[in-house]
Amino acid sequence: MNMDTADIAFSYTFGMQETVAIAVILLLIGRWIKSWIEPLRRFYIPAPVVGGIVFSLGTLLGHELHLFQFTFDQSLKNLLMLAFFTTVGFAASFRMLLRGGLSVSIFLLCSILLIVCQNSLGIALATAFDLNPLMGLAAGSIALTGGHGTAAAFGPELIKAGLDAGLSVSVAAATFGLVAGCMIGGPVGKRLMQRWNLKGGDRSADNTEMVEGKLTHEQKNINETLLFKAVAYIIVCMGIGHFIILGISKLDIVLPAYLGPMMVAAAVRNFLDLSHKQLPLHSINVVGNIALQLFLAIALMTLNLWELAALAVPLITILLAQTLLMAVFAYVVTFRLMGRDYDAAVIATGHCGFGLGATPNAMANMETFTGANGYSPKAFFVVPIVGALFIDFVNATVLTIFIGFLA
Repeated sequence: MNMDTADIAFSYTFGMQETVAIAVILLLIGRWIKSWIEPLRRFYIPAPVVGGIVFSLGTLLGHELHLFQFTFDQSLKNLLMLAFFTTVGFAASFRMLLRGGLSVSIFLLCSILLIVCQNSLGIALATAFDLNPLMGLAAGSIALTGGHGTAAAFGPELIKAGLDAGLSVSVAAATFGLVAGCMIGGPVGKRLMQRWNLKGGDRSADNTEMVEGKLTHEQKNINETLLFKAVAYIIVCMGIGHFIILGISKLDIVLPAYLGPMMVAAAVRNFLDLSHKQLPLHSINVVGNIALQLFLAIALMTLNLWELAALAVPLITILLAQTLLMAVFAYVVTFRLMGRDYDAAVIATGHCGFGLGATPNAMANMETFTGANGYSPKAFFVVPIVGALFIDFVNATVLTIFIGFLA
């Protein structure tokens, strides 16, 4: 709902510098709030999401009371989004996929099947509520498998395609997913242990070495030279990718702006892998994480939360159905495809956090579950590889196809 500016007591348009300054302040506020509220840390709610939602709640109050209205310069947000998705492309190493073995490939297949199921269910339920089918994507893999980063990036794409509340719905669904994914993982794993009479691993073993070894590799000795190389790779791939998207648009084919840079980055990564040359991957990830946090803060603080009011009932229904789908999928599909053993049960537990929230949620689910039942090195190898290297790349590609059919 848009209000006449004459009804607003005060309105202001923030420029680019002011917008990014507010984003940084909200990011710091989000970190401070998280330091005081333990559930936000336990469910891995990102700091920019916390700060951004606090700000958007303030703008909601101003909107409802006709007190004030803000608009923001969006140009830097788009640049940060492109930078983030470019770094996602650098993670898509097919050599790593092959090195991970059959288990990694099978879990990636499970994740792709879940993406298709989430979007199909979301579209079906949105259609049943006589809503725009794109809402099914907003409450599907955009927000759930994708998380807040993908939600904030695809929200504007949904708005362009005709879903006015695309960003608000996606972000709300992503926040719901972070909590739901942590809540269902343990019960699914426990039920699998009981149903199949599974025996846990060695309880004296520690997951820390495996997790930290995979997540902190090449994180030492970061310096200005490595950071400059990382920024150079990202910017060059963004530029080449932009020209590719422009060229494809001449053929009357419309693709999202992020897809070109992401594909170019993936091509560069795999070419260098074949040439046995190294990318400054950790530095690239550092730059990408900073871009993502600022991007999320800007996206969240510009939310129009009043757009959710009319969608509350159908959105909650879709999200509850998605939670049930995730539990059933992990119990029936993930567990069986991953081998129907204790490792498979741990992976299914992680997939609940991974498929509804994010990779940290999956790791938290598996840490808790294995702490009580025994170590699973296979699970702590497979899930982070798919979550860190492949899922965002695959999800973005599948979503582009879905949006192309629905738009």
